[in-house]
Amino acid sequence: MTTTRSAVAADIDPAVGAALDGLLLSMADDEFVIGFSDSEWTGIAPILEEDVAMSSLAQDELGHARALYELLADLRADGATADAIAYDREPDAYRHARLLDHGRGDWAMTIARRYLYDTADGARLEGLATSSFAPLRDLVEKIRREERYHVMHATTWLERLARGTGEPRDRLLAALDELAPDAATVFTPLDHEVRLVEAGILADTMPALEARWRATITPIFVGLDLPMPPQATDLSHGRTAHGEPFRWLWGEFTSVRRSDPEAIW
Repeated sequence: MTTTRSAVAADIDPAVGAALDGLLLSMADDEFVIGFSDSEWTGIAPILEEDVAMSSLAQDELGHARALYELLADLRADGATADAIAYDREPDAYRHARLLDHGRGDWAMTIARRYLYDTADGARLEGLATSSFAPLRDLVEKIRREERYHVMHATTWLERLARGTGEPRDRLLAALDELAPDAATVFTPLDHEVRLVEAGILADTMPALEARWRATITPIFVGLDLPMPPQATDLSHGRTAHGEPFRWLWGEFTSVRRSDPEAIW
C-alpha cells in the first residue's frame, strides 16, 4: 500500500521536512530522557518538597516529549505512532544531547545537569517562538510557560549549592566538571538546519543560539564564582554514541513496552 504525507506536512518542502524531522526528534528525545531520568528522584529526593517538585518537573518533560513525538508522527508518512517513535528504537537511534547521557548521580549532579539543560532549552525555545511552522510555534508557546518554572527551580538550587560551604559546593563543582565536555551538546548542529532558518522555522543556527545561551548564564556563573562551561571543540557526536548510563535507562523505560507492545503510555 502506498503511504501519503500527512495533512500537517502537505505544504512543507520535502527537504525542509527532513530537517524539521531531525529538529523535532532531537527536542522530543531531550525531553523524554531528562523526564525519565529525573523521575528516578521520586521518593528519594533530599526533602519531601523535592519529591513533589521533581515528580512534577519530570511529568512536564514527559508531556512535552509526548506532544513533540505526536507532532513528529503527524509529519511522517510511515504511519509510526508517537509511542512507536518513543519506545521502539534501539539505544543508538536516540538523538538526545550527550549532556543528558550521564547517570542520575547525586543531587548536585542532577541540579547541575538540569540547570545547564533548562537554560539551553530556553534559548532553543526562544529560537522557535516565532516559527513559521504554526503547529510547532503553538506548542512552543505552551512549553515555554512551563519551562520558565523549571529554570527558576534549577537556578534556586544552583545558587543554594554554590553558596554553601564545604561538601555542597564541592559536589556541585565536581558535577560541573564532569558535565563540562557535554554542556553545550544541546546546540549540536542539525543536518541541514540552514533550511530551517531559511524557511523561518528556526530563528537562527544552533551555534548562534548557543552564543545567546552563554550570554544568559554568564552573569549567574560569574556571580557564583563557578567555572563557565567550555566552548565545545567537536560536537560531531553531540547526539550520538550514547554510553552505558543511557542504555540502562533505556532498558528501564522500554521494559513495559517490550513486555506488552500494546500498552499506551
